[in-house]
Amino acid sequence: MILDTIWRALGGAAVPPVAVTGSGALPSCYPVSDLAAASVAAAGLALAELVEARFGRRPAVRVDRRLAAHWFARSLDPQGWTLPPPWDPVAGDYPAADGWIRLHTNVPHHRAAALRVLGAPPEREAVAAAVARWRADDLESAVVRAGGCAAAMRSAAAWAAHPQGAAVAREPLVSWEEPCEPDGTGPDGLAAARPERPLAGLRVLDLTRVLAGPVATRFLAGFGASVLRLDPPGWDEPGMVPEMTLGKACARLDLREAAGRARFEDLLAGADVLVHGYRPDALARLGLDAAARARLRPGLVDVSLDAYGWTGPWRERRGFDSLVQMSAGLAEAGMRHAGADRPVPLPVQALDHATGYVMAAAVLRGLTGRLATGRGTAARTALARIAALLAGAPPAAPEDGPAAPTRADFADAPEPAAWGPALRLRPALALDGVPMGWDRPAGPLGAVAPAW
Repeated sequence: MILDTIWRALGGAAVPPVAVTGSGALPSCYPVSDLAAASVAAAGLALAELVEARFGRRPAVRVDRRLAAHWFARSLDPQGWTLPPPWDPVAGDYPAADGWIRLHTNVPHHRAAALRVLGAPPEREAVAAAVARWRADDLESAVVRAGGCAAAMRSAAAWAAHPQGAAVAREPLVSWEEPCEPDGTGPDGLAAARPERPLAGLRVLDLTRVLAGPVATRFLAGFGASVLRLDPPGWDEPGMVPEMTLGKACARLDLREAAGRARFEDLLAGADVLVHGYRPDALARLGLDAAARARLRPGLVDVSLDAYGWTGPWRERRGFDSLVQMSAGLAEAGMRHAGADRPVPLPVQALDHATGYVMAAAVLRGLTGRLATGRGTAARTALARIAALLAGAPPAAPEDGPAAPTRADFADAPEPAAWGPALRLRPALALDGVPMGWDRPAGPLGAVAPAW
């Protein structure tokens, strides 16, 4: 059911055959493992479709449901070194005067905003004492107004009645549009592609950060795409970089400066695909709206995501997977299902990962369309819309959890990541004759110049 919904949202008709293997389900009141397998399968089907359009042969698609679930958690096993913690010490769920609220403080200026509102030092006990004096909705609003990120825990019913929840429910899972392009198109970007490396030569400009967009571009890099990730000066996400920079060249560029925008325009003119996760209208405020992007690169495949949706009063609100889970009722449902006394989120950041694979599939479907018409396309989705997909899916049958990864589940040789050797999980997706593999190991942000 989930795969059918995703595939139709991507513009497909009947779902082509997919062989799904593997047993065990991530523990949740929601079918999280089914979402993992379905989103990976959708990306695989879109790639198989592109291979057929380019080379005349459609490879069979197989998905290992157990490995897909593990990729939704972590794909990297460091050998002789340790990953940084994924969360800032202040981040997390706190009891307020009338409920629960989550503070997202991984980004320094988001943490500073929350602490200013609370009048607390960056110590968990002091933050908890300050939060307890607030109503959850009031604190959420105050932190957001201050430029931070927070989400009060709501039930599914409360979210459905909320103006933003109602707006998201009316949005399609994937929105499509043809950009207004001048006459003529640029190169298709797949001239160097080979049947076994179908995205070789494709240039992907990546303006995304934790986590959904990086999942999408990591997938594309796995089949040969040249991915250039751009981050602003000073940005870092140390707990996620070793996981998410696999296969990518990572540079820094400040789009707020004239020189940075000019360099970006040059890069975009040479790109085939743009993947971005800025809030709605953020690029437009820099003079880089959809029409300008299409003029700079006719034939561009332009795929974007947002946290809380593209319509409604929260359309420009900053957000992350864990916050959307709180807002949209997932954490509250998990709490009730578990009989717990605090929020119980999904066992992995499934909204991020599933959104990433849906975005990758949208890129691939856009490329297939461009092969036929020479024209680009634009697509967008949102974490909150993927949350609605999961919440509306039939419950999964009871299953034991997926077996923990063994050495056989990892690649034969360690990856020479910048921090030390690491084992990487074998791909959960297999296409006959189209192996998934990465030409670059994971590396730090800003390691290269912003150039193709």
